[in-house]
Amino acid sequence: MNAISPQIQRSWTHVSDLFKIRNEQDYDVAVEHLNTLLDEVGTDERHPLYSLLDTLGTVLHAWEEQHHAMPECGGADVLRFFMAEHNLTQSDLPEVGSQGVVSEILNGKRDLNVRQIRALSKRFGVSPSVFV
Repeated sequence: MNAISPQIQRSWTHVSDLFKIRNEQDYDVAVEHLNTLLDEVGTDERHPLYSLLDTLGTVLHAWEEQHHAMPECGGADVLRFFMAEHNLTQSDLPEVGSQGVVSEILNGKRDLNVRQIRALSKRFGVSPSVFV
């Protein structure tokens, strides 16, 4: 007796290519498939294709961790990013402190403290851990 039915074996030959990511081109195709699945399945865990979406997402995440690792960045880098995204100046951040304090943080002369991190995470709607 074969543990895997012939029907599953035939189906697998068509589906397995979704999970073979050997290079950036394969990665891009897999991302397109994931986006298509997201459009159809969304967050409906009862959808028949949800497990396919979940598995492909896991495979893509593993590829990204290995090949597209996020660079290490500190609180000042994250703050600089949010300032650029929201078109803010140093003076627009009174919850951090004066313009001089913000400047010192951005120039690496001072670290963000717990109060500042809490205020920034609330302002930008992110976890405080992104600034640590």
